[in-house]
Amino acid sequence: MEEENGQNVPVQPVEEITDVVTNQLTDLQLNNPSANYTHRDVYEAARDGETTKLSNILDSFGENPVDPLNQLFVEDGQSCTPLIIAARNGHYDVVNMVVTQYKADLEREGTVKFDGHVIEGATALWCAAGAGHLAIVMALVNHSADVNHVTKTNSTPLRAACFEGRLDIVMYLCDKKADLSIANKYNNTCLMIASYKGHKDVVDFLLSHGADPNTKALCGASALHFSAENGNVGIVRTLLHFGARMEPNEHGMTPLMSAAERCQATLVDYLITREDVDRGHKVEAMELLGASFANDKDNYDLGLAYTYLEKAMAERWTGEPLEKEEPGPKVEAYDDWVETRNVEELTAIANDSNAIHMEGLSIRERILGSNNPEVPHPVIFRGAVFADSARFDRCVQLWMHALHLRQGQQVSVSKDLLRFAQVLSQMLKVGLEVNGHDVKEVLAATVVEIAKNQQKIANPGPKDDPDHIQAEMENNMVTSLYLIMILTKVLKTADEKVEFSAMKEIYELIHLNPTYKNGSSLLHLVVNQLTPVDDFHTNDVCRFPCANTTKLLIQAGADPQAMDNARNTPLHIIVSYQKIVADFLTLHAIIMALLEAGAHIDCVNTSGQTPLNAATTGVAEIILKSQTKMCLKCLAAKSIRKYNLTYQGQVPKALESFIEMHGP
Repeated sequence: MEEENGQNVPVQPVEEITDVVTNQLTDLQLNNPSANYTHRDVYEAARDGETTKLSNILDSFGENPVDPLNQLFVEDGQSCTPLIIAARNGHYDVVNMVVTQYKADLEREGTVKFDGHVIEGATALWCAAGAGHLAIVMALVNHSADVNHVTKTNSTPLRAACFEGRLDIVMYLCDKKADLSIANKYNNTCLMIASYKGHKDVVDFLLSHGADPNTKALCGASALHFSAENGNVGIVRTLLHFGARMEPNEHGMTPLMSAAERCQATLVDYLITREDVDRGHKVEAMELLGASFANDKDNYDLGLAYTYLEKAMAERWTGEPLEKEEPGPKVEAYDDWVETRNVEELTAIANDSNAIHMEGLSIRERILGSNNPEVPHPVIFRGAVFADSARFDRCVQLWMHALHLRQGQQVSVSKDLLRFAQVLSQMLKVGLEVNGHDVKEVLAATVVEIAKNQQKIANPGPKDDPDHIQAEMENNMVTSLYLIMILTKVLKTADEKVEFSAMKEIYELIHLNPTYKNGSSLLHLVVNQLTPVDDFHTNDVCRFPCANTTKLLIQAGADPQAMDNARNTPLHIIVSYQKIVADFLTLHAIIMALLEAGAHIDCVNTSGQTPLNAATTGVAEIILKSQTKMCLKCLAAKSIRKYNLTYQGQVPKALESFIEMHGP
């Protein structure tokens, strides 16, 4: 017995309480069978192929079992309906059940991952075709799934099957009226992707069913180009049999040139025997093939390089001579190399590997043209080989030439710029002299690139992704700081002309005023210990915060009162620096430089903190307090902000921003 409100009440045995609760739960389940299931359970059962369990779950939802079947569920970067994930994973019984008994939406789109690619707008049929599940493809089509439903990039189920080389699915879809002429957003056709992937049986089928071998992608390449790049002789032969033409792409490269540039010797040997390839193109192809073998990162073979250069030269002088054009301007990065013009001159360099390398680079640039995006890659590779041999002077020469080529081609050079910061840092680390003019040149290229980034962010083109461009600009901003740090170490020994031109580039950079997405300026970044530092040699020389770089930026006109999105000034950032014991001088030097440049100790961020409030160490606080001066102008501004007094339009414009920074 227990007392309740002063009265004795009987205690109910635990067993009886358990029975009552169990009976109540059973009644609840009978009246509401779906009480124990969620929509997520539907997805997971479909995903795992648990047909019976899925049926029981769906039946428990009563009259609306289709609701969870058409819902998208997010998992591992994918967003799928139960039908899509079941089709993706090959669960035929699940697919058949939900489309037959529960009438799931066949055209509902989701987002899936295939071979590392994220596919948006994919249907269950697209997934089944791409994953190679013929039985599921048939089941979906038999229930009227749209065989031509495209993804966000305009890819069809047929294209997905062609990518995987599933001839059985390709044949079935075509029999069900799939349109093999539909191209994706790059105008790449099913025939192109099958040719590129080397699926000859699929190529044969598509061609025999009317696929046009001469359709061109947006880049001007045809199926013949895609197969030639990979050296697939069988597919190239088939395409030519069906009327494919050896036409150039947007960079003027024919399929023969594409094969030669990619070191596809077997295919080049086959193509140059054709009657429609004249002697001039035959010589050019062998020259390009040999030149590419001499400097290709993945296919480097000096023996084959000389063999094909020799064959090309012999062909030039067999019968009616085909003399080379007069050489153009010499390229300093190629050792001012002049191409060999006859068999004797070529024979003379047979045992000189560097000469063959330079011959190859010269030939590639002559044949492909300086605007061809393939030209810089071997130049960069050859420079890297020199760097590995500690020939940094030659490395910088070659990379500088490649940088100028790529900037002229209007492509991103963000990685090229970082590569320079890495090798220049490596040189400083091992005690080698760094040419200030070289650093200035790379910085100038970085400034140009940041300006391009800003223009694209402000006026993005139809193919531009503003977020991607912003991220690229942020990388370039950090690289520019690496280069300025390197300059602070080399300008001490540079002549006045180099120092002046370097400062001019820094002025230009500051004038552009690039910022991170969070509003951080270059000055914010250089005083921030959290600013990332590349770990390939760069971190041996460059560290944040950096006092010398801070002073150089201020000297060039950087605003010490610049605010990020949280209204933090550079002074707010530096006072949180933690390494006060090991690096007190940096903390002190930066704080003093900012204050001397006009930074305000009483400037308030969005959290209501002044730099003094934000200081995380006693040392930073002491430095700030020692520099605190009573200023009537600041006190007045703080009072206006504190008491919410109206000031806009009542004080000179120049004072409005001053008042603004003294309160949140």
